Amino acid sequence: MIYLDYQATTPLAPEVETAMRPWLGDKFANPHAPYRAGREAAAAIEVARGRVQSAMGRDDGQLAFTGSATEALNWAIKGTLAKTERTHVVTLATEHAAVLDTVEHWGKTHDVTVLPVKADGIVDLDAARDAVRDDTALVTTMLVNNEIGVIQPIAEIASIAHEKDALMLCDAVQALGRVEIPDGPDMVAVSAHKIHGPKGIGALWMRNWVAPEPLIHGGGQEQGMRSGTLSPALCVGFGVAAQLAEERFSEDHAHVEALWTAAMAELDGWQLNGSASQRYHGNLNIRRDGLDAPRLLADLRDIAISLGSACASGSGRPSHVLRAIGLEDRQARSSIRIGFGRYTEETELVDAMARINEAAAAQ
Repeated sequence: MIYLDYQATTPLAPEVETAMRPWLGDKFANPHAPYRAGREAAAAIEVARGRVQSAMGRDDGQLAFTGSATEALNWAIKGTLAKTERTHVVTLATEHAAVLDTVEHWGKTHDVTVLPVKADGIVDLDAARDAVRDDTALVTTMLVNNEIGVIQPIAEIASIAHEKDALMLCDAVQALGRVEIPDGPDMVAVSAHKIHGPKGIGALWMRNWVAPEPLIHGGGQEQGMRSGTLSPALCVGFGVAAQLAEERFSEDHAHVEALWTAAMAELDGWQLNGSASQRYHGNLNIRRDGLDAPRLLADLRDIAISLGSACASGSGRPSHVLRAIGLEDRQARSSIRIGFGRYTEETELVDAMARINEAAAAQ
């Protein structure tokens, strides 16, 4: 199989697998236990915490591990709104379902503004400024879009939020290890399995003075803010993946740029969805007039590409992100997402692009 769905998940790095193995075997102690084996596990978790925070470019604040980035986003949104009398939330129409569904839930009791984006997928900053009000509690925006790869002006959006003393949450799941995470946000959510780490673990970074109401109650194991026994194996895996992402940042970036150039050279009869310049180049979302995209995927079963977000790919509905940038349903259904990264070989990508072109032309 040629794997080209790096936005859905990434292959586990061999170094991560090796580092996790002892914590799945002999080193099984509960990291919250007081005896030596427990303290050893707790120490390994603290090393991992520092590595993740370093890869995020954050040398201050606090980082709490979660079961996923979805949990981190839910916690940041629900926990923030639960602790303030402000009743307004601002987000974008192209956000992940973890954000949109959560603010929709809170829309029963709060005023929610979902900002549109321009045809290139980028928000209009003047519109964002007009949307943020004196009663705005939270502005939440994704840095790198998971479906079309466009990069939002996070620092500027954070500045707009802070002008009204609102908090700013950044979904950096698709950004960590791929682009720099700008200063400005008060909370940042990340995930391990998007950077060649294990599934089942995410994290929420918060400024020191930010403390959202706990989402999960119990023993308060994670810094008194999140309950549940941490998995040393998952934390260690996340930490090693983050360390690799930081150490290989320039190398991975150069590799992705070379892959992007090679892929773009092979495009025949396709149009790019979203900004060509303000985007992460490991995400190639393209459309072809008249294409039956689900049929294309069925015809190319040994090439792993997608129709968009893995979370919504089985819904049968056109992508909300593609509709948000102005595409008609037929255009959205004629779009595919090709994602590549560290372990993608240029030869296999070029071969896959040729086969995609051939299968599309044959419809």
